[in-house]
Amino acid sequence: MTKQGHPSPAQSAVSQANPKTFPSQPGANQASTTPATRDRPESSQEATISTRLLVVDDERPIRAACETIAQSVGYSTVSAQSADEALRFLGTQPFDVVLMDLRMPGMSGLEALDRIRTSYPDVVVVMMTGYGSIESAVEAMKKGAYDYITKPFHVEELRLLLRRIDKHLQMTAENRVLREQMHSSGGFSLMVGRSPEMQKLFRVVGRAAFSAHPVLILGESGTGKEVLARSIHISGPNREKPFLPVDCGSLIPSLLESELFGHVKGAVPGTTTSKEGMLAVADGGTLFLDDIAEMQLDLQAKLLRAIQEKEIRPIGSTKAIPINVRILAATAQDIDRAVAEGRFRQDLYFRLNVLSIRIPPLRERREDIPVLAGYFLQHVGQQDGLRHAISDEALKKLLEYEWPGNIRELENCIERACSMSSGTTIRVADLPATIRDWQAATIDKPKEEALTLAEIEKRAILGTIEKMNGDKLKAARALGIGRTTLYRKLSEYEQGGE
Repeated sequence: MTKQGHPSPAQSAVSQANPKTFPSQPGANQASTTPATRDRPESSQEATISTRLLVVDDERPIRAACETIAQSVGYSTVSAQSADEALRFLGTQPFDVVLMDLRMPGMSGLEALDRIRTSYPDVVVVMMTGYGSIESAVEAMKKGAYDYITKPFHVEELRLLLRRIDKHLQMTAENRVLREQMHSSGGFSLMVGRSPEMQKLFRVVGRAAFSAHPVLILGESGTGKEVLARSIHISGPNREKPFLPVDCGSLIPSLLESELFGHVKGAVPGTTTSKEGMLAVADGGTLFLDDIAEMQLDLQAKLLRAIQEKEIRPIGSTKAIPINVRILAATAQDIDRAVAEGRFRQDLYFRLNVLSIRIPPLRERREDIPVLAGYFLQHVGQQDGLRHAISDEALKKLLEYEWPGNIRELENCIERACSMSSGTTIRVADLPATIRDWQAATIDKPKEEALTLAEIEKRAILGTIEKMNGDKLKAARALGIGRTTLYRKLSEYEQGGE
């Protein structure tokens, strides 16, 4: 029953969709713990078996309805009839998610939210509210709630929300594992991704880490070439030794020569002391030469001699200094073209290109965009103390965009969107205009084909459902039509065989 004494639409919908009776509810001092059903159909959209939900509402039918819906997508559930009872449960049992009513007798949902965010910052909190209290729900999101849902709600609406939360929790867990791998298996925590392209890259990095040969890293600007170089260094046996990056494109030739080889006192105008070169400072470690193709030809020749002879001569010195350093180099340029045009020495290219690694651009591994977005959201959250999230619509925009600036552009986008957002959830309006208004240039258009309005409508509906991975409710929302209308149209298509 709702608080006005009318049957809950959520309860009614659950009764029609699932004829099983509601689980018995606990008394004031007893919780109901119901394990997730383990014979549910396998689906990538279903929640993991270990996701634990605490339902908090002072009305028993609403608690029962929420538990039934949550169990249908694989959650294990516990219910509490007050905020005080919920806090007691949180103190004795681990929970991943709290679904809590905003207005309850005694302690309110907002008060309980403050305590949960302070004592259990990793718990995801979702507020339930009536239409008349949406302003309070928005206030709750500003205080750290993940999202809110208005009562009465449909079964599918809550299911979609719980599935989205479970994906968020999985993303968070994966990023945590990736970071922890730095301590157990090297520096792979610096590289974030689960696409097939990144899995191949991880294997290559693993092999390169235990080699002493130079590596040439290729990739567009912003793909993370320095991150990959650091991963190779941290994953190898000399991880305790220095890792020194030098940007060859940002220094004038004379400064770059001094930076790499060092100089004796008075040899470089404007200096009053001697300087030790990076090739010597990185003794036993790794020197990362970014934008190597920007290096002048005469300096390329000097670098080649240093690599071959394993010694350097500082500017103004006649004494050779032995070096023991591994060289990792990177460029965003077409290095083969630079060699062909005489802008890069072929002999240095062969010396550096013992092992070549290409980092794919972000547009070629779109599966990694949600993982990277979650990683950057966590990073921003660590700085401002808030739990940030991203809406499905905003994530869809990120997945559609081409990302010419690659990972660096995505990181900037997430940081900017978090600062622009009025709450803790990034919406489409919070994204930069270039991403918000971007449209693919390669839209399939019918060529010399006359289509009826009905056929155009059918293609739009079926195409949207396919883009939403079969999620009809999300497709209906994207199309701007009601769920009943969508099901009626699909039924017509089946009957007509079209």
